[in-house]
Amino acid sequence: MLTRRELMMSAAAAAFLPSAGRAASAGSFCLFSKHLPDLGWKDLGRAVKDAGFDGVDLTVRAKGHVAPERAAVDLPKAIDEIRSQGVTVPMVTTELTSASHPHAKPLLQAAAKSGVRFFKTGYWQYTASPDVRAQVAAVGSALEGLTALARECGIELGFHNHNGYIGAALWEIAPAMDRLDPKWAGYYFDPRHAVAEGGGGSFKAATYLVAPRMKMMALKDFYWEKTPKGWVIQNCPMGEGAVDWAWMGRAVAGAQFAGPISLHFEYDIPGSTAAERTSRTLAAAVKDLAYARKFFK
Repeated sequence: MLTRRELMMSAAAAAFLPSAGRAASAGSFCLFSKHLPDLGWKDLGRAVKDAGFDGVDLTVRAKGHVAPERAAVDLPKAIDEIRSQGVTVPMVTTELTSASHPHAKPLLQAAAKSGVRFFKTGYWQYTASPDVRAQVAAVGSALEGLTALARECGIELGFHNHNGYIGAALWEIAPAMDRLDPKWAGYYFDPRHAVAEGGGGSFKAATYLVAPRMKMMALKDFYWEKTPKGWVIQNCPMGEGAVDWAWMGRAVAGAQFAGPISLHFEYDIPGSTAAERTSRTLAAAVKDLAYARKFFK
């Protein structure tokens, strides 16, 4: 017999789950520009358009398509050139971890004025300190400052749950996120990292946890492999790994998510020249996009 607590958890989960077979609704499918580093802004837009994507998840960080220190000048130009090819730029990926960073305000202002709705923050690493609570509290304070700046600039913040960093286990960052204005701060949810952190089933609870405040999504896949050095994570094309995409699509649909979805290709794509790597990356993008569309409309 189920306990009262178990019944309540089941009811909460059911509220997010749609009927079987329903796919999640996405505002747009974007390609993460990190994977096409050799293309200029206009060529990037054209390549993404030709591959069947709606938009670009544009890197505005060190070694990205726009240098953060040049964002005030270059970001509007980059967005205009990308849009000239018939695709959108609904989100930018940054390394921002503090509102006091000298590039933070000019970058976010330039993005917002150019019509970008969302930005991804940077990452906060654990230190050698055994005081994990103090480290998580410090990240919470940093998020408060970034959210205040996001509100001032008119752009929405997305926290990315990346394994190995603070907040990968979404439970630890959720109390801090809950204190922030949901209009300006939410999650850039990554099912791959959620499964890597909670493959036994807690990834489902993590999905329900963030669903009401999900701003964007990142799609990629992985599997665990036993090697002579122990178990390691191997990245792979979508559908070849551990993520249950059918379940994830239904759960996200139940949350009525309609934000941008960014496709990532963290697995190795070989190529002896820049042109060959670009060509093979775009071929992989077309394949993964076709797979993603089965579960996310």
